[in-house]
Amino acid sequence: MNPTDKKKLRAEAHTLKPVVSIGQSGLTASVLAEIELALNCHELIKVKIRAERDSRKLISEQIHSDTGAEIIQSIGQIVVIHRLNPNK
Repeated sequence: MNPTDKKKLRAEAHTLKPVVSIGQSGLTASVLAEIELALNCHELIKVKIRAERDSRKLISEQIHSDTGAEIIQSIGQIVVIHRLNPNK
């Protein structure tokens, strides 16, 4: 994805609220299923990760590898991810 597309997606995500929150339990199978469902419906979502900085980075990389979604932006506890839905 080129920088221009990412910039447009960041602007689009600005008004979004986090759809999924990851708490103390971390990235579980049910949380991943919820992220998959949200990506299929919306394509562009925000995820709130309530963890330390190093753990947030690992969790966001795990989301990227498990879902195939592109990490658009990561600021603090909020990660913006995008995956194109070919069925839409």
